[in-house]
Amino acid sequence: MPAEKWNFDPVHSHIAFSVRHLMISKVTGHFKSWTGTLLIDDDQPENSRIDVEIEAATIDTKEPQRDDHLRSPDFLDVEKYPSASFNSRKVEVIGDDRYRVTGDLTLHGISKPLVLDVTYEGAGKDPWGGERAGFVATTAIDRKDFGLVWNKALETGGVLVGDKVELTLEIEAVKQAAQVAA
Repeated sequence: MPAEKWNFDPVHSHIAFSVRHLMISKVTGHFKSWTGTLLIDDDQPENSRIDVEIEAATIDTKEPQRDDHLRSPDFLDVEKYPSASFNSRKVEVIGDDRYRVTGDLTLHGISKPLVLDVTYEGAGKDPWGGERAGFVATTAIDRKDFGLVWNKALETGGVLVGDKVELTLEIEAVKQAAQVAA
């Protein structure tokens, strides 16, 4: 059976991040606008793939002044780099409903390999006859690897913004309906 296409449902999905602030707490945020697709091969999961495109300017930490700074050339520079993307290259089954997905993350104009730890959460029919599936993917990046180096030293030692950024994708995907020949 060929791979089947699934589209992310952004209303029931979430791409979130967290990063250390002042070395003592974490700031969390998410992106408001993004798209994604899955090609799922149930018979040979290693032939599956995931592609995600994020509108960088839609970053939201619930603090407008901070969000404006994150959009600036100090961080994401959304005028120059309006989007970030992840495109998978390899899918490995590592256990029951667990996968390791390797691909390329492009952020701030720099592409680097990235590994997502993915858990399949289940599937079912929705009330409108569609088929849905849920996944959770987690990873962490070093923001400096992507040229995001702005920071401020603290009087007490340490820095204002941590280097490690934890990413979580909570995905609900909808199976694309098969085209009916006319």
